[in-house]
Amino acid sequence: MKHLGEHAIVIGASMGGLLAARALSDFYTVVTVLERDAFPAADIARKGVPQGRHTHGLLARGSAVLEEFFPGYNAEVVAQSGGLVGDVANDVIWIGHNVRLANGKSDLIGLLASRPVLEGHLRRRLLGLSNVRLIENCAVRGLATDSVRKRVTGVRTGVEGEPGAIINADLVVDASGRGSSSAAWLEELGYQPPASEKVEIGICYMTRTYRRWPTDLDGKHDIVVAGSAPTWRNGVMLAQESDSWIVSAGGFLGDDAPDNDQGFLTYLATLPTMEIHDIVARAEPLADYRRYRYVCSLRRRYEQLARFPESYLVFGDAVCSFNPVYGQGMTVAAEEALTLQQCLRAGSNELARRFFRAAAKIVDIPWHIAVGNDLRHPRVKGARSPMLRFINWYIGKLHVAATRDSTLATEFLKVINLMMPPSSLLSPAIARRVWQGNRRPVLSASLPAVEAAPQKGAPS
Repeated sequence: MKHLGEHAIVIGASMGGLLAARALSDFYTVVTVLERDAFPAADIARKGVPQGRHTHGLLARGSAVLEEFFPGYNAEVVAQSGGLVGDVANDVIWIGHNVRLANGKSDLIGLLASRPVLEGHLRRRLLGLSNVRLIENCAVRGLATDSVRKRVTGVRTGVEGEPGAIINADLVVDASGRGSSSAAWLEELGYQPPASEKVEIGICYMTRTYRRWPTDLDGKHDIVVAGSAPTWRNGVMLAQESDSWIVSAGGFLGDDAPDNDQGFLTYLATLPTMEIHDIVARAEPLADYRRYRYVCSLRRRYEQLARFPESYLVFGDAVCSFNPVYGQGMTVAAEEALTLQQCLRAGSNELARRFFRAAAKIVDIPWHIAVGNDLRHPRVKGARSPMLRFINWYIGKLHVAATRDSTLATEFLKVINLMMPPSSLLSPAIARRVWQGNRRPVLSASLPAVEAAPQKGAPS
């Protein structure tokens, strides 16, 4: 690998920061990851990752990329922590557009484990590299630059219990997440902040973990994903380590799930399947209810900036954060880490321009998947172009056909797992299967008869 400098700094040690550090480790003598939080001794949720207590799973593409960076990672999570690997086309009950997709064997292999386990194993593997170090309880307060503010030369830190200091570096990468201060830091240095796009979704979901038995779901499925009109509520149940299920359910724009047993069960009964409800109704709870709110999907357009300081990058959720119900964030960060590695192979000249343009192409697909689907909800504000309306109509027709056609279901799940671009679903071969699958009525047994509860703020 090409040697590009003595020292690189990554701000933030969540999944995105750890993956960015792995990419940098091949090109810099030392990589330092700065984290404002403290790490627990065991793989348990930490204060700095509030979403870590909620449902997580690694999409097939994300699982493949982590395996590329850290060979044996998936097997290690399974063997040491009880994670599960599975076929996300065959082991999933997927219900969307009020129908259930057919199952079929595929090569789409995902990884199921809690967020603390996924992050803990990644952090330990990263720190196993001789040139990577991690400093916890270290808050970055700003950027250090040269005299003309053209190049970032390091960061200004405030280590807990100690006076602030400057840590010099040849490259600084902000992977501090959705709450990134990069836009404000750019303004302080005389640069324009990036334009941003927001889609207000007001997602709130309630999460709880339960005991899992081998006979649950007849022992055939490890994942249940359900969400459809008319309630627009979402529910997901994933098998986790320690023989547990993690269950999250919620809705848009104030349609919150209750944090009590009867209310939560009643809410689950309004999903377009009873599998999650029926497991929860008889399962032993392993933790209290926990709530997570997410106001909007947010994309910062760094690739559109005409000026940007040298030796500085913004990465992961600090660039774009999506509606978390789609589970895309970790996989997008993994893809960006691969892209960062490719950009570094070409050298450090105009690194920011090259990386931001390449990262924008990565972000485009999951952004359009998430925002496009969210805009199906009539109360979510946003432009609905004729093309978007057509795509959403077409995906609905694809779901109908995929109730019987496992090949079609797998092709759809390849897109959801970021293995294939959405355009693949418009190929003549796929479109023909969609047309053929809609010539017959959908199977009436696909879904149970469930009376949908009216949504808050919607006419009953």
